[in-house]
Formats: sequence, structure tokens, C-alpha cells
Amino acid sequence: MKILYVDTSSNYLYSGIVIDNSIKSEVKEKLGKDLSKVALPKIIKLFDEASITPQDLDKIMVVIGPGSFTGVRIGVTIAKTIAWSLNIPIVPVSGLTAMALSNPMSDNYSMPLIDARRGYVYGALYDNNMNSVVEDTHIELEELKNKVKNYCPITVITNNDIEISYDVVKYNPDILKIVNYFKDKEGINPHLVNPIYLKKTEAEEKANL
Repeated sequence: MKILYVDTSSNYLYSGIVIDNSIKSEVKEKLGKDLSKVALPKIIKLFDEASITPQDLDKIMVVIGPGSFTGVRIGVTIAKTIAWSLNIPIVPVSGLTAMALSNPMSDNYSMPLIDARRGYVYGALYDNNMNSVVEDTHIELEELKNKVKNYCPITVITNNDIEISYDVVKYNPDILKIVNYFKDKEGINPHLVNPIYLKKTEAEEKANL
């Protein structure tokens, strides 16, 4: 099984190629405003490093959110374009689940957090068997803290500066573990893959949609 993993839901590019339970190439790089320009060339380079071509892929996994509206669209567009051209399925992945899977403190509860500004976060809580305790949500940080106060120990996984009293680890995706977790999930037609933002865009909020 040859799988391409893509995550551009933040200002980082996280991508890798997994072949038969072994990661052959990967990139984990903060690209910031250059993400839209260089994500695809860097992903294409992964195929050379893995000594395969896109035509060898069996499926693609892509993070569909939550996170940066623009970032999520970049990754989803890249994945859909490649998958459609090759007639292969896509497995949609929650970025928060991917973050929880990468928690190095795997015996703890995992609380992935993404700063959503103005005191809000995208967050969730998973137990050490990856059961969802608090489902993926856009929520005020203080409200989330109240929801999880009876669970311990909790490890927060984030790339943002979020003021919180729990142990915090920087998100460093374990791409092989993420791919293995989702590898048996049935993929879907690329045309059916859409971003999951968990909140309205600012334009939608202003229009009260």
C-alpha cells in the first residue's frame, strides 16, 4: 500500500509518503505565507525521495480541518487534484485527531488545540485509546477548560502560544502513526471531499449566514 499524507491546515506543511508500513519521505516545514506557492513542489519532491511516481499511489490522506481557512483549502485542493487525475480515493483526516495521535505522552488524555483567536480555540479531548471524550469543536478556551476539568492527566498538543495550566508539547506529527491509524478507512470520491472549518468564515458571520 502506497499512501500520500498531506496537511496544510496551518502555516506548516506536513506531508509524507508511506509504503507498506514504512515512511519513505516526509517534510515538516513552517512555510508561512509561502505555503500556497511551495507546498505542491515540496510534495512532488517527496515522490523522488521515495523512488515512486504519483501513478503508484493507492490512496491519499488529507487533513480537511479545522485550522486556517486558506491553509485547509490548499491541502484539500492539492489532494483532490492528484486523486482525481489518478482515479484514486481520498481519506479525509481530522487535524485534531492527527495531533492527538502524535502525543508523545500516549498514556495521558490528549487535548489538541489550535488558536482560533479572540479567546476561542479549535479543540478536542481523546483518551489513551483514542476514544473521543470531547468531540472536535470551535469553542471558547475557558469553556473547554471547564468541560475537561474532571479528566487527568491531560497533555496539550499545539503549535500556538496558548495560556493553559496543563503540560504542553509542540505538535510534531507522527505521520506513520497517523497513516496507520486511518489506513483501513475506506476512501471516498475526491469530488466528495470538502473542508471542515467548524466555524463560519468572517464573511459568513458578517452576512449572518
